[in-house]
Amino acid sequence: MFCWLKNIYRKLHLSHRGSMIVFVMVFGAISFTIIVLGVSGYALFEHRASTRVYRGDSAFHIAEAGVNYYRWHLAHNPTDYKDGTLLDGPYVHEYYDKDGDLVGYYSLEIDEPLVGSSVVMVRSTGWTLEQPDSKRTLQVRLGFPALTDYVFLENSSMNFSFTTEVHGTVHSNGGIRFDGTSDSWVRSAKDRYQYLNQWHDGVWGGGGPKSFWQYPVPAIDFFSVSADLAAIRDIADDGGIHLTSSGDEGWHMVFSGTQFNLYKVNSKDCYYGDGRWRRRWHQWYWSGDVYCYDIGSQTFIDTYNIPANGAIFVEDDVWIDGTVDGRVSIGVGRFPVQGNYKTAFINGNLLYHEKSSDDVIGIISQGDIVIPYEVPVDMEINAAALSQFGSIYTPYYNPSENPNGLKDSLTFFGSQISYAGGGWKYVNGWGNVVSGFEYTNHIYDGNLKYYPPPGFPVGSTYELISWEEVES
Repeated sequence: MFCWLKNIYRKLHLSHRGSMIVFVMVFGAISFTIIVLGVSGYALFEHRASTRVYRGDSAFHIAEAGVNYYRWHLAHNPTDYKDGTLLDGPYVHEYYDKDGDLVGYYSLEIDEPLVGSSVVMVRSTGWTLEQPDSKRTLQVRLGFPALTDYVFLENSSMNFSFTTEVHGTVHSNGGIRFDGTSDSWVRSAKDRYQYLNQWHDGVWGGGGPKSFWQYPVPAIDFFSVSADLAAIRDIADDGGIHLTSSGDEGWHMVFSGTQFNLYKVNSKDCYYGDGRWRRRWHQWYWSGDVYCYDIGSQTFIDTYNIPANGAIFVEDDVWIDGTVDGRVSIGVGRFPVQGNYKTAFINGNLLYHEKSSDDVIGIISQGDIVIPYEVPVDMEINAAALSQFGSIYTPYYNPSENPNGLKDSLTFFGSQISYAGGGWKYVNGWGNVVSGFEYTNHIYDGNLKYYPPPGFPVGSTYELISWEEVES
């Protein structure tokens, strides 16, 4: 009896162990299948994701190829904003790999420069054949840099006093005595030059920081940077304003927003410069310089709107002041070009309606650009000024004869370019300012580099201004 029960127990125990083995095998197979499917699914997901990334990167590189193509196109056709066609964009191009196989396309949209600007906007969208819905778009701005990138660009030697601040790049083809302060490059094309019978480094003086001083640097061909006034005259004749001789002393333009009042100058006031009184035949007379640069009397002519193309050409001396809302260039000269050049006078504050916007003033003169005697004690000029063959300056007014010849300050926001240099103050042997503006502050206007006044000279090679990816 006992043996029989023992045999039954053994059979039941063996049957239970077999069931467990089957159970383990079944669930093990299920678990293995789940793991395999999970790993396979993850691998497939990663493959698809990497494929999307690869094709997205490919679309990016194709869009970049479109940008590079149009930069090349503009280098050979600087004013073609229609991709060699007469049609409006977008312009679609095929893109081939190194083996010559078609792998995708890029589409170009070109925004031509605004009037007076050289900045071109190029948007390039790229995609692949395998994934045409995955697109990448790049947007770049290209422009010709203008010579107004300098706060000073001079063909002759320059002096900066201790009461001068300069915020922007200075370049002179001559030497520079720099006693002021600057926050940018001060560059001279001279290694050494002679100043008051002594030899000095290209840049020297008691100012600084000296880490910004560079000399010698390559000279700039000034005749290549001077504006072609004949071109400005032609622009003025084609939709601008062309003022011929006044028949008297010259013209006076007073800007007020988008308009200006025009006056004819009938007489001028005169003030004594360097010299002294002498006596001859019981008569006293002034032996020295006399500057008749200020308006004595004038007659109102008319009110004009600033022309749409911004060009005004004047064949006479001209006095300029006021506030400008818009873009305007005033060219001053006569043709054929001859030695008796006409002069532009800034005889009061000349301001932008709003700085660092689309407001810009250009003064381009064959001769001098002068600040006369009768100007504000604290004066401000917002402009790009270019003297093609002369200087940009204020005269020396004899302190004993002209008690108001010494002004407090001048702030010049913009650029000064001149062939013969210039200056805004005169100092005595002790270094004290005795005529002109005691304190001068020259500030670079970054808006002028790619958005110069109409007719101002610019470079001939497009530069990359900005680069960004935008939503397709």
